[in-house]
Amino acid sequence: MRAIERQKRVREYRGQIASPGRPTIAWREDRVRFWIAIAGGAKTVDAGITAGVSEPVAHRWFKHAGGVNPQLPPSVSGRYISSSEREDIALWRAQGEGVRQIARRLGRSPSTISRELRRNASTRTYRLEYKASTAQWHAERR
Repeated sequence: MRAIERQKRVREYRGQIASPGRPTIAWREDRVRFWIAIAGGAKTVDAGITAGVSEPVAHRWFKHAGGVNPQLPPSVSGRYISSSEREDIALWRAQGEGVRQIARRLGRSPSTISRELRRNASTRTYRLEYKASTAQWHAERR
């Protein structure tokens, strides 16, 4: 199958998704540490250092939130797929496991796993490749 045909099939399957760029290395825990430092009276630069992010990222987070703590919980509730579950999904998928088998192992619904594989696949290639870090980034972005 030629690349153009493969691209068309993927677009029909999932629609055209613009690439959001390189995934950030900062996760929810980093943002929580950042806002805890801000609440403790630290300046934006110092709070960024505490969170382990660069100064521009710290300023961007502060500006994006309007200087008000968004009150992010330290972790996501059990309703959502966790980062470790995403790593397991990526590993089992690479080993050739099916959606139902992965769902059984995680104790989740097959539709949840199918949706996760479809929604959070890599957008850089026209193949539906599932990577845990990219999937986590997509979920955090939402």
